[in-house]
Amino acid sequence: MNHTKKLRTTFLKELPQEQLLMLFDLVPNASFFLKNTQGQFIALNRQGCEFCGVSSESGAIGKTDYDFFQPDRAKAYQEDDYAVMTSGEPVFNRIEALPESIRSPRLVITSKIPVRDAKGNVIGVAGFSRRVEEFRDHSGMIGRFAKVVSHLHNHYGEPIATPHLAHMAGISESQFNRRFRQAFGTSARQYLLQIRVDAAVRKLQESNQTVSTIALDCGFHDHAHFSRSFQRIMHCSPSDYRKRIDSILG
Repeated sequence: MNHTKKLRTTFLKELPQEQLLMLFDLVPNASFFLKNTQGQFIALNRQGCEFCGVSSESGAIGKTDYDFFQPDRAKAYQEDDYAVMTSGEPVFNRIEALPESIRSPRLVITSKIPVRDAKGNVIGVAGFSRRVEEFRDHSGMIGRFAKVVSHLHNHYGEPIATPHLAHMAGISESQFNRRFRQAFGTSARQYLLQIRVDAAVRKLQESNQTVSTIALDCGFHDHAHFSRSFQRIMHCSPSDYRKRIDSILG
């Protein structure tokens, strides 16, 4: 262990966990959560409590997403958490359209990391979600970009062109590219690529489809492109990822 890591480790051993978790309450406009491998909440900050609809953290500890959200949304949250824990790979700046009501769409950016014990074993998942503030003064723009994000998630297996997305948002292609990157920190094309790889990960976990079939279903019409994209994001090939999951599940 080098000096820097030793210094940090020694300091953190002396820092009460509750005091460290209190710091997350100070993060503005961001929900923080910590869950174990069973999907039970272990920690939530104040914004996280509001997101789950509880008045305090004690109302969520030991409970799961199914205690707070509709079954389809809870299932999606848990599958996403499971993918992070089984792959051991973090997810950064994923855009999600979460409609609070039909008339009040909301966009959030979510990041998650696997939580490991001292031996390197994954024991849970932690993450942040924050509301997109880029369009806070343009309520109509929020709705249009929520529509764009939902379209990307629902039609990732189809050819999707940037001009079509710009048309959905009601702005020029150059404005769309600039606003999307400013708001979400990535291009629409790169975000679509992430969605497609995420979908491939789920299919590799849950189905017996061939890698080639999964590639086509997820919008990759070039197997080599699929393999390169998967390798870059997941740091292993699709076949190796499936073998890893099979070994974990027995």
